[in-house]
Amino acid sequence: MTEALLCVRDLSVRFGQNSQAVDAVKRVSFDIKAGKTMALVGESGSGKSVTAMSILKLLPYPKASHPTGEILYQGTDLLQNTEAQMRALRGNRISVIFQEPMTSLNPLHNIARQIGETLLLHKGLTGAQARERTLELLDLVGIKEAEKRLTSHPHELSGGQRQRVMIAMALANDPELLIADEPTTALDVTIQEQILELLQSLQQKMGMSVLLITHDLNIVRRYSDDVCVMYQGSIVEHNRTAQLFAQPQHPYTLKLLNAEPSGQPPAVTPQGKPILETNNLKVWFPIKRGLLKKTVDHIKAVNPCDIRLHAGRTLGVVGESGSGKTTLGLAILRLIQSEGGIHFAGTAIDKLNQRAIKPLRRRMQIVFQDPYGSLSPRMSVAESINEGLEIHNIGLATERQQMIIDVLHEVGLNPDDRHRYPHEFSGGQRQRIAIARALILKPELIILDEPTSALDRTVQAQIIELLRELQQRYQLSYIFISHDLAVVKALSHDLLVMQHGNVIEQGPAAEVFSNPSQAYTRRLLEAAFAALEA
Repeated sequence: MTEALLCVRDLSVRFGQNSQAVDAVKRVSFDIKAGKTMALVGESGSGKSVTAMSILKLLPYPKASHPTGEILYQGTDLLQNTEAQMRALRGNRISVIFQEPMTSLNPLHNIARQIGETLLLHKGLTGAQARERTLELLDLVGIKEAEKRLTSHPHELSGGQRQRVMIAMALANDPELLIADEPTTALDVTIQEQILELLQSLQQKMGMSVLLITHDLNIVRRYSDDVCVMYQGSIVEHNRTAQLFAQPQHPYTLKLLNAEPSGQPPAVTPQGKPILETNNLKVWFPIKRGLLKKTVDHIKAVNPCDIRLHAGRTLGVVGESGSGKTTLGLAILRLIQSEGGIHFAGTAIDKLNQRAIKPLRRRMQIVFQDPYGSLSPRMSVAESINEGLEIHNIGLATERQQMIIDVLHEVGLNPDDRHRYPHEFSGGQRQRIAIARALILKPELIILDEPTSALDRTVQAQIIELLRELQQRYQLSYIFISHDLAVVKALSHDLLVMQHGNVIEQGPAAEVFSNPSQAYTRRLLEAAFAALEA
């Protein structure tokens, strides 16, 4: 038997006190063996991340407490450690990859400084040594042109690139235990595979243990040794990975295994003029150098492309992280500068100023990839959803409250929670709040930027069904940006494939999925559906 590096025994986590107390984790026990991967799976809000953050004592104490349990790391109960003792462990012997990199990375510091900080604190590396190690780490996690990225700030990177920077920071000091909290949520399937194989190879090389927190059972099947299934704060099943997938015992485990995206997009036929058209739309970001900030080159995020989308249809946009998918969506909504024609519902909007385009905002909405970054931490859920109603002067105050209650029902949230704040919800719940905020305005076009990436499969299935139902009911048009091709297949009528800012293939989704013409598209499909069939 492999010796356990970390033992969790009878752990409970409680938030609040007295009548306000909520038990988020209930008497959980498991071992993480030296050099092995233990996966913690379950729906959003089941207690996975709370359990993991307890190991490093990163919960909001004293609001959080542990009525029972101990966490033994090499024989020492971490719950009894002082803050100074925990600081020596964090980022050094035990490291973590957080779920939402945009909230974990400092927006004011460049990448070199942020990775260098952990190297300085734990290894004393500075100057050329720190730079060399930083470049080595960035190259290790697949950041292209790593030297150019050293001076980049988080907002200048794609979601997948930010996640890779987080992974580089976590691996910087060769930890003994890596807590990976949804480490590939923002990554496309090909990079996801590379990152997981990288972690696996580093694990074998360094003898590192991994606690893998994920809602993606395909990842669990391929990369973990043991699995704990969590439901409503408790572990309902614990087994070796192969045995759990071959003979699941608990009804909830069976539900998770049967929750892969399925079905077809609503049947529609194109009629009349398209609701959205672009003509030679491109987005190039200038690179300025020198005292006079002269433009010396461009980052060609989106090269000239033509798009046509009819009412009631979904255009799926796929491609690797950094291929220009999100930039294309932002350009269509005039949220960033672009060149080329953009027509929405027969109106040319590419030349309109922000004041002139404001009335059209109600008809064009977006759900961003990172809900924690797009929801104000100072506004309750009701206030965030109500904001759009107020701006566009929709309904009376009493009517708005009922509209908020209705839309929260639609996205599967409890309306009684509408007075709570974003930090009080799980990542998946926050994503549903962001979807509700867009849906309440009943727009004609919604751009969905990785709207299900933070959601477990069971909730993904609910959201997909909800989006289909709303599309049929209101003749909504979607631009669905995603790296999850199984979800794209279940929703999209048409498909557009991007690589390095170029549209390399587009057409009816069924045709592209069944008979892709480009080698890159075939590679994407093979990576995605090989994982599903594994």
